[in-house]
Amino acid sequence: MGPQGSTNRSHHRSTHDRGDRQISPVFLGIFAVMAVTGWAVWTGYSTSTGLAVFLFVTAAWIVSLCLHEYAHARTALHSGDLSVGAKGYLTLNPLKYTHALLSIILPVLFVIMGGLGLPGGAVYIERDRIEGRWRHSLISAAGPLTNVAFAAVCTAPFWLNALDGVPIPFRFALGFLALLQVSAAILNFLPVPGLDGYGIIEPWLSHKVRRQVAPLAPFGLLAVFALLWIPEINAYFFDAVYGVLSSLGVTELEAYCGRDLYQFWQDTNGFCQAP
Repeated sequence: MGPQGSTNRSHHRSTHDRGDRQISPVFLGIFAVMAVTGWAVWTGYSTSTGLAVFLFVTAAWIVSLCLHEYAHARTALHSGDLSVGAKGYLTLNPLKYTHALLSIILPVLFVIMGGLGLPGGAVYIERDRIEGRWRHSLISAAGPLTNVAFAAVCTAPFWLNALDGVPIPFRFALGFLALLQVSAAILNFLPVPGLDGYGIIEPWLSHKVRRQVAPLAPFGLLAVFALLWIPEINAYFFDAVYGVLSSLGVTELEAYCGRDLYQFWQDTNGFCQAP
């Protein structure tokens, strides 16, 4: 009976582990929306190009947020925190995140309102399970590096000079989506408490400094956005964003027109409307 019981427990555990890592139907649904609306933008099979761009970019943005948090969790898993599976972080289900409001809703609202890639804070990593400063730094870096990779994929047709045959609305949509990824990566890499950039350097700081800085973490992102309301800082930030986009082959006009199509509910002068 003993070996049989052990085998049953092992089978139950392995089945449970597979469930913890199975891609969520919620994520697959969001991905399907991205694929279908992306096809609609590409083919022009839509009564409203702007609405199709809106749905495509929003779905793609949520997919990137899920991948960002998955990268944190997956890196933590391989670094020693086995609890991330039981928490559902490996299923890519945004509803499993610690703060769905911060992780999904607010970033989407910021895109809708102003076209800025807001980094979200979502997965809770049990840091005491992880040994080694490099591992802690890598866990923090994994998320924004996903945004960097997503930006590289979005802009591949631009820096590969493969835009021939790419419809204008789809090209604009990719330009705007790349802007979101680049702005999210830059913001996330800032060494500000509460952001991934600080998480990268935190393991290398003294216990005294970490203890003094810890109470500031909940306010770090708020402070960054307060600073972005200052016109000079805002201009400097977007100069950096457009500089990165330019190096990837995306012009400021393409990103601007992507945002113009995305915000289809606003009155425009038709400058960016593709035929």
